[in-house]
Amino acid sequence: MTGIRQRLDALRAELDAELRACGREPGSVRVLAVSKKHPAEAILEACRAGLDAFGENYVQEAAAKFADPLLAGIPFEKHFIGHVQTNKARQLAELFDVVQSVDRPDAARALGRAAERAGRPLRVLLQLNVSPSDRFGCPPAEAPALAAAIRAEPALRLDGVMAMGPLGEPHEIAEAFALAAKTFGIVGGSTLSIGMSGDWRAAVRAGSTMVRIGTALFGERST
Repeated sequence: MTGIRQRLDALRAELDAELRACGREPGSVRVLAVSKKHPAEAILEACRAGLDAFGENYVQEAAAKFADPLLAGIPFEKHFIGHVQTNKARQLAELFDVVQSVDRPDAARALGRAAERAGRPLRVLLQLNVSPSDRFGCPPAEAPALAAAIRAEPALRLDGVMAMGPLGEPHEIAEAFALAAKTFGIVGGSTLSIGMSGDWRAAVRAGSTMVRIGTALFGERST
């Protein structure tokens, strides 16, 4: 059976080949391992394979998993990639290093207050909606105003943009990622988090600096 290390090695080889084809530097796209619905054992195996950043969608699942003794003392970045509910802002600010899904001013305010109370700065990404199938995300035209609202929170650090690609034809995916990249250029930051297991090649061509990979690393999720 193919393990996470073998899958990661294959993915990185394909990523580097795509980057070279685009005239970009190999190794310039970071892999965020989406560990949602996978156990702590999978995170441990992925850390041993060289991964250092993991994305989770659900606060309670992540809290239980990160507290597992298997992961004690193992350093890795914890990214929240699910929808931000303001009533869970305190848990998000205390548990995660990065929240990738700030899509409205009230979420920014709630996270800002929570991060201040936690006594630690919180890195965030502005979530864009570039897909008709996505329920969440800020419309690109409203991104500058949301970026200003995030930057007005002293405890938040705006580090870029996150978006999900549409479930469509290749040209539709390419257009959506191009719009995300254009908005990223306006918003600023160092992280353009676009591309998942099924569409990361188009994301790399659009300028992604981080791809969120779950199935291609861990296999199918548990139900």
